[in-house]
Amino acid sequence: MKNYSYIGISFIILVFGIWSVPKIVDKFTNKELSYILDANKDLKKVPDFSFINQDNRQITNESYKGKVYVVEFFFTTCPSICPIMNRNMVKIQDEFYGNPNLGMASFSIDPNTDTPEVLKQYATSYKITNPNWHLLTGDKENIYALANLGFNLFVGEDSEFEEGFEHSGFFALIDQEGYIRCRIDENENPIIYYNGLDDDGIQMIKEDIKLLL
Repeated sequence: MKNYSYIGISFIILVFGIWSVPKIVDKFTNKELSYILDANKDLKKVPDFSFINQDNRQITNESYKGKVYVVEFFFTTCPSICPIMNRNMVKIQDEFYGNPNLGMASFSIDPNTDTPEVLKQYATSYKITNPNWHLLTGDKENIYALANLGFNLFVGEDSEFEEGFEHSGFFALIDQEGYIRCRIDENENPIIYYNGLDDDGIQMIKEDIKLLL
C-alpha cells in the first residue's frame, strides 16, 4: 500500500508542477505595461500637435499613428544633459535599426534658435538616420503646453541657468494608439517616465518598446 501512496503523491506533485511552473515562469518573464491616467481618471493620450521638422515638413501626432515612439524635449545649444539624452536616443534608434514601426519625437524648447536648418545640422551631427525620428520646432507656447500639460514633462525658461532653459532628462513612451505607457515596479507603483541619462533607463525603455512592438 505504501508504494501506491508514494505513486499517488508523486503523481500529484507532477501534475502540480506541470500546472504551476509555466505560471511561475510567466510571472518573471512577462511584463505588462500600464497606462497613465489624466486628471479625469481617463487614459492619458498625447494631445493633438502640429510642428515643423528638420526637413521643413509638417509633422502631427497623426504622423505617428500605428507606431511606437519615444518623446523628449531638448534644445540644440544645451551644453549639459541634451547631448547625453540624444546619444542615448541614438542607441535606441540603433537597437531597432530598420524597423519602420518605431518613431521618435524630439521637441525643441528653444524654437527661436532651432530652425529646421539648425535641426537638420544637429540631426547630421548625431547620425540620426531613422526616417521616423523628427526634430520638431514651432510656436514656443504650444511646445511648452505640450510638454508641461500634455506630457507632464517640465520645461521652462530660467535665467539662473547659463543656457537660459530648464527641462527634465526623461523620455516618454507612446503606443500605437497615441497613449502614454509605463511599466509597473515590484510594489505595483507606476514608473511613469524613463531616465534618459543612465543605462538602466535606456535598457528599460528598450525592453518596453519590444513589448509594445
